Amino acid sequence: ARHSNRPLENPPHMALSVASGAWSLARVADRRATASPARPPLGTRVKKKIIIFRDGANNNLPLSGRATRAIPRASSTRDRDGCAADDEASAFSNAARKITAALLSASVLVATAPDASALSFPIATESLFPTEASPVLMNIPDGVPTKLDAEETDNVRLFRDATPSVAFITNKQLIQSRYSLDATEVPVGAGTGFVWDDSGHVVTNFHVVKGANQLAVTFQGDSKTYEAKLLGYDEDKDVAVLRVDKPDARPIPLGKSSTLLVGQKVFAIGNPFGLDHTLTTGIVSGLGRELPSGNTGRPILGVIQTDAAINPGNSGGPLLDSRGRLIGVNTAIYSPSGASAGVGFALPVDNVKGIVEQIIQFGRVTRPVLGLVLAPDGALQQLIGENGRNAGVLVLGVPEGGPAARAGIVGTIRDTLRGDITLGDIIVRFNDEEVKNSSDLYRALDMAQVGQDVKLTVRRGGAVVTVDVKLGEKVTKFDA
Repeated sequence: ARHSNRPLENPPHMALSVASGAWSLARVADRRATASPARPPLGTRVKKKIIIFRDGANNNLPLSGRATRAIPRASSTRDRDGCAADDEASAFSNAARKITAALLSASVLVATAPDASALSFPIATESLFPTEASPVLMNIPDGVPTKLDAEETDNVRLFRDATPSVAFITNKQLIQSRYSLDATEVPVGAGTGFVWDDSGHVVTNFHVVKGANQLAVTFQGDSKTYEAKLLGYDEDKDVAVLRVDKPDARPIPLGKSSTLLVGQKVFAIGNPFGLDHTLTTGIVSGLGRELPSGNTGRPILGVIQTDAAINPGNSGGPLLDSRGRLIGVNTAIYSPSGASAGVGFALPVDNVKGIVEQIIQFGRVTRPVLGLVLAPDGALQQLIGENGRNAGVLVLGVPEGGPAARAGIVGTIRDTLRGDITLGDIIVRFNDEEVKNSSDLYRALDMAQVGQDVKLTVRRGGAVVTVDVKLGEKVTKFDA
């Protein structure tokens, strides 16, 4: 019966051979079952003509005339000497008895069958010892939906629950024709937003709505196009708040970005390339990144890095955790081609929350300022050479009445007659933080509060001077 589906020739002779083999196997099994408890360790070679053994993965292996000692299932216990426990012998005996019974039955069938050549037998090890690793082929009828596993079910439920809160935003601007004086309203860009609260406030990136004459907003499952009003924005942090008259607006629940961990699973929903309400998945690839604002160049701190696919059109969309809670606002990608390269960035929700609440409650954004006009990074190096590389931030101007002017900070002066330049103060330290460039200064300023007293260390001529400055307030107000 070793070769499946092969006709048997000379039935009486084959019956005798099968019966003889079965009797020999039964004798081996009986001797094995009554053997002495002191057994050799696993792997010892034995001189048995017929033996069945298993590999380490609990898989049946073919019959062999010369093989290692029978290995029981992985669940068998072993004694102190490394020998198999008593259940090994019984397991071997039971297996041998099953094969013996099958062979004896086969001999009877061969001897008594009217047409023995039509008989065929399956491989013994496959029928008597089915392996757990063998694949089970399911015969699924056509048209029957595939059953989702637990992870797929969670993903589908998350998308179904969050999508009604995600907005598709179209930026429309008046474009004047070069051939006439007529101005036509033309869509110049599109992005994503999400419902913040029950009052119809929608949060997005400022660069999505910048320069818009009209904003059109649509939601999945709603054929109506809503006209949105820009309520306020913070261009330094690339956050904007819209108001949409949608009575049944459903907000996305807020999460917490300060408790995120690298490797945590995240989901991004947006409208990449105009393909509305697209779901992509990934993980948190990094935390605490610094990203320059595309509007002002000032650094945005604490940015979340993710490998979830973020493409043009995803800007302003929600980044969610595995429970569907908002943890970030998708804002930018790093890509040489302009498409997703696996490096996306999202504003942390903890930072966004404070800005949004200022705009909604007070209609303004307040930020601490020094009251200075700073030279671009690299200007100091151009003026004084290599010694000016990362040597601080040069003060170009000091507006009158500002915090820096009251503290006595000196700006750069240019002699209009001679063209000579007298350098102003060079800021090298903000409190205890070293300042090498403007990003260092802005970063330290973002951590301060309006009205706080700070110490600026500056290089003035050949001296180092410490100046006390009380931070002022920059207020950006918006119409109600």
